[in-house]
Amino acid sequence: MSAFAPVEQVAPGDSKESQLAAERLDDVENGAAAMKPSRTLEAPPLVAALSADERKEKERAMVRKIDFRLLPPVIIMYIMNYLDRNNIATARLSGKVGLQQSLGMSDSQYETCVSILFVGYILMQVPSNLFLNKVGKPALYLPTVMIIWGMISTLTAAAHSFGGLIAIRFCLGFVEAAYFPGCLFYLSCWYTRKELAFRSAILYSGSLISGAFAGLIAAGITNGLDGAQGLPAWRWLFIIEGVITIGIAACAFFILPNFPRTTMWLSEEERQLAVWRLQEDIGVDDWTSSEEQSFFHGFALALKDIKVWILLVMLLGIVSSGSVTNFFPSVVKTLGYGNIDTLLLTAPPYVLAVITAFLNAWHADKTGERFLHVSIPLLFAVFAFILAAATTTTAPRYVAMMLMVPGIYTSFVIVLAWISNTIPRPPAKRAAALALINAVSNGSSIYASYMYSGAPRYITAFSVDCCTAFLAILMAGLLRILLVRENKKLDRGEYVAGVPNGAAVPGEGGVVRKGFRYLV
Repeated sequence: MSAFAPVEQVAPGDSKESQLAAERLDDVENGAAAMKPSRTLEAPPLVAALSADERKEKERAMVRKIDFRLLPPVIIMYIMNYLDRNNIATARLSGKVGLQQSLGMSDSQYETCVSILFVGYILMQVPSNLFLNKVGKPALYLPTVMIIWGMISTLTAAAHSFGGLIAIRFCLGFVEAAYFPGCLFYLSCWYTRKELAFRSAILYSGSLISGAFAGLIAAGITNGLDGAQGLPAWRWLFIIEGVITIGIAACAFFILPNFPRTTMWLSEEERQLAVWRLQEDIGVDDWTSSEEQSFFHGFALALKDIKVWILLVMLLGIVSSGSVTNFFPSVVKTLGYGNIDTLLLTAPPYVLAVITAFLNAWHADKTGERFLHVSIPLLFAVFAFILAAATTTTAPRYVAMMLMVPGIYTSFVIVLAWISNTIPRPPAKRAAALALINAVSNGSSIYASYMYSGAPRYITAFSVDCCTAFLAILMAGLLRILLVRENKKLDRGEYVAGVPNGAAVPGEGGVVRKGFRYLV
């Protein structure tokens, strides 16, 4: 049963059925409910019976409950996702004989092994998110793909040639592609727009934490297991991390919820409140049932929306700049320290990035502002890349390394939330947009893998990183201009495609609040 009912006035001479049919046709053509200004959402019975104070208290308790049940498992799963994807960088420096030397690969062959993962990663993201939206079973789907990628990652330890490693890395990227865009869509089905940036930061902290600990783990394995059972440290690295991934995935089957409407550990009142607050935030319903989800229509809607393409170029610029993390141990190695010290020195920039990402996302949600929270961190990244390319002196160069990772990823998590904020409904379009933007942006990792030659200054790589970070700032400014213009149209009551035009929701004291507005 729908959690709200329309309150409408039918024009004289028009039948109720014909009016509703016309509205449904308009919905299909524009990808969102084109609601009349006279339509007001009505809260479901159990929510409507709550006073304003009771509603705030119950919603606060429910969000804490959701945070506790949802966020810890997805963060841990993403830590392993990122570790299994990027442990090839630490494997290169692990032990007396690293992965590259052990398999007899040239620098260009190693770079190909890094980049080939992203070919599979790009190919699978959109189909995977469309499938997840259709079946509506993230609690089953995400742990299943995690078990498969854990097995593939473990098999990396069995690679004995360049060709074998290429095949394993491609398959790993193909399967891992399901997790991150799927998780972004998953969170957007649980949290309101003003809660999403901080939760996206919490999710992405998994990759930053894994970046911090990847070097520490590799250092520990190098010290303790290099040569154990006749295996070099890099093979133990893949075995240990792969087995841990499989074990965590098995536990996730029993912990993760699906969507608010179908989660059994929420009471009926909590389910109604969880669904209603998302409707209230946007002005229309979100994911309802598998039968109501289109498979390709949402993808077509995403392709037609100019905002999707602006966000795509913006994230492409950020991810291209962030490709430095694929080679970060090698970049830190240019400071001139030994392998163990180098692996340890990779941790502080990621720790700082976790702190800055949390603070920036918290403030972005508190203020509802997006543009400055994207652009200011990127300006620090631009400065860091210029500094790193300009000097080989140890102190300023490490300062640059301390700034480049936080600068990139502090803005990255805000853009992830901005996508869902800007493409809120229908859920099939949001799922497709998240996957498409993330997939194409990761295409930069294919060409970026070949830029990191010319140590110690890496002038080509850092110059490109600087330019793409600045491109992202320009795209953020362009998107802000576009969204401000759209909001002014909504204020004037003009029609804006793809959003719930004129939908209103009851506020406190019976005051009707204006409907959807973009966050800028």
